[in-house]
Amino acid sequence: MGARAGRRPGYIRRRPTRRAPVSPEEQLERGKMCDKPDLSEVEKFDKKKLKKTNTEEKNTLPSKETIEQEKECVKSS
Repeated sequence: MGARAGRRPGYIRRRPTRRAPVSPEEQLERGKMCDKPDLSEVEKFDKKKLKKTNTEEKNTLPSKETIEQEKECVKSS
């Protein structure tokens, strides 16, 4: 007979291989299952290498005059 439609000639479908279950101890050794994060990189971090920045605080609240104008507009309409 011939090859099935949609498949290459000589193509063999293989089943996926299953891995053996891993014990929790092995997972801990591999670093996959840990309650505490690794802080070694944070401990090595040097704050002195950071650039200084100036922050400007913006007042986004309207002034009293603006609030009064808005109140008058609402009352008149």
